[in-house]
Amino acid sequence: METNNRRAFLKKAALAGASALVAPSLLATDARSESRPATRNEELQSKLIVPKNKGLKISGTFLDEISHDIPHQNWGEREWDLDFQHMKRIGIDTVIMIRSGYRKFMTYPSPYLLKKGCYMPSVDLVDMYLRLAEKYQMKFYFGLYDSGRYWDTGDLSWEIEDNKYVIDEVWKMYGQKYKSFGGWYISGEISRATKGAIDAFHTMGKQCKDVSNGLPTFISPWIDGKKAIMGTGKLTKEDAVSVQQHEKEWNEIFDGIHDVVDACAFQDGHIDYDELDAFFTVNKKLADKYGMQCWTNAESFDRDMPIRFLPIKFDKLRMKLEAAKRAGYDKAITFEFSHFMSPQSAYLQAGHLYDRYREYFEIK
Repeated sequence: METNNRRAFLKKAALAGASALVAPSLLATDARSESRPATRNEELQSKLIVPKNKGLKISGTFLDEISHDIPHQNWGEREWDLDFQHMKRIGIDTVIMIRSGYRKFMTYPSPYLLKKGCYMPSVDLVDMYLRLAEKYQMKFYFGLYDSGRYWDTGDLSWEIEDNKYVIDEVWKMYGQKYKSFGGWYISGEISRATKGAIDAFHTMGKQCKDVSNGLPTFISPWIDGKKAIMGTGKLTKEDAVSVQQHEKEWNEIFDGIHDVVDACAFQDGHIDYDELDAFFTVNKKLADKYGMQCWTNAESFDRDMPIRFLPIKFDKLRMKLEAAKRAGYDKAITFEFSHFMSPQSAYLQAGHLYDRYREYFEIK
């Protein structure tokens, strides 16, 4: 028993001695690893196996400051100034405030809307955007007010009355002051022959042009495709519009609005990627027929996922921009840069999308 105990003691002592000899070298290895943090090699580029620069470059973006389904980033002027620099780097020359107000929230201190019970904003965002647009040589499009009543009723004509006052006061407050005030976005979003749509677009478009001496106006509807599933809890639907029905309905709408609406930027995310050419060809044909500009609203968020909303996979954005170029579109704008493509977005992958976009279009 005593002999066994002594052997056990000697064995433990030998192991302890070996540990004392080995441990410092292990610690030294760990220390060396910690002293060499991972670094990003700016010289490395993705080895693309598709041709570069075959898409229509994005030259405009919405500014989604008043939204109801995307998290707010709580940026101040410092962050917005930096974002305009990121936009400028990739060739964006047009910024569009998606709406000047939604229900009770506003982007500027509207005397009319304040009397109606809307909330006072802490910052005049319209003034800030116009100043930044001038600083970075961009054009600013003003998005009209959205009372929410169209979404509640399905009748777009509800939006006419409030915007009568908003259009006039905004032009007096900002339009006559800033050269960067470049046009108007009629913010009602439709997809089909919606009740009151032609009259509403025409009435608001005409007032915008009349008050501003003919500055351009545009709309950005969606295509009622298989991914137009808002509120259904699904990723696709069965009763998607056909190309033929889409052409028939939008021929009627364009016929009623083309004299006061200069451009149409269909949202591109509600149809599948192998349907892009068919729908884009029809959109361009209709725009040409009525003397309108054909833009694409290249959505930079992903509609193929159950999570609303995350930055899109680069290949999906690439395919959409390539289809727009094949169709001969006039301009590509996106919804929207600051959340889904900006290097300072709350989403880390947005900055990676920005980098992949620059690689593809060979932007330094």
